[in-house]
Amino acid sequence: MALLGDRTSGAARLRELLRRGSPLCAPGAYDALSARLVAEAGFDAVYLTGFGASASLLGRPDVGLLTGTEMAGHAARLADVVDVPLIADADTGYGNVVNVIRTVRAYERAGVAGFHLEDQVAPKKCGHLAGKAVVPVEEHVAKIRAAVAARTDPDTVIIARTDARAVEGFDRAIERAQRYADAGADVLFVEAPQSVAEIEETARRLAGHRLLFNWAEGGRTPAISLADLAALGYAIVIFPLTALLSATTAVRESLESLKREGTPRAAMEAGRLTTFGSFVDDLGLPEVYELEQRFLDGRA
Repeated sequence: MALLGDRTSGAARLRELLRRGSPLCAPGAYDALSARLVAEAGFDAVYLTGFGASASLLGRPDVGLLTGTEMAGHAARLADVVDVPLIADADTGYGNVVNVIRTVRAYERAGVAGFHLEDQVAPKKCGHLAGKAVVPVEEHVAKIRAAVAARTDPDTVIIARTDARAVEGFDRAIERAQRYADAGADVLFVEAPQSVAEIEETARRLAGHRLLFNWAEGGRTPAISLADLAALGYAIVIFPLTALLSATTAVRESLESLKREGTPRAAMEAGRLTTFGSFVDDLGLPEVYELEQRFLDGRA
């Protein structure tokens, strides 16, 4: 993202992308650098993964340890380095309906274009871990209503997530999603369907609503092609862990090589390390130099 780049509403751009009809693919980013790489790869949106945020900020699993303030601050850093809309994990809203209102305002100030709120009991757990519990449906309906009322940008996309599949069963998860749509959610997110049949049935029973699909690498949901998801009508597909798991493997292998060889030379010669010059260019160093010269020369 250019340091003096476009500051128009990411939410408005996200709405426009959702009107295209084809699925919006949003790879997960866990920090500002990975967000930048997602945008540079040509994707139209970035997804701030709560799983990845917990891993990168705390070095801990996604079990509700991060606060809303920490997540909003983290989101602001990601939004600041990309020109594409940022969709963010807002967990349970970090409290009751009043906390949800504060979370919505904080996320909007951070530059988040859309976010999802889930109906788990706090402290939540990653949607693909065991041991989840959900709040009464009326409680989450109230949170969705509060989120709708709290947004200051009418284009901000509110995504209602239900984790009820693992707790109450598939039918109840669909019923909850419909209740959240009735409360004003723009997009519905039925977390962790456990078969292709359930993925298809979700699309059939919630036809007429925009749906988000979580392509959770290694999770409880079976792998399915993007073409099949498009045919079923899914509006957003997130890939929360691709960058995080890839980076973890690469860093571990490079460090093992360094420990074994005593220097990173072997990794460099094998082409496993990005060159220093290429890396600082990717971070926008040429723009920094240009801006320095521009203002020193009085060309502002």
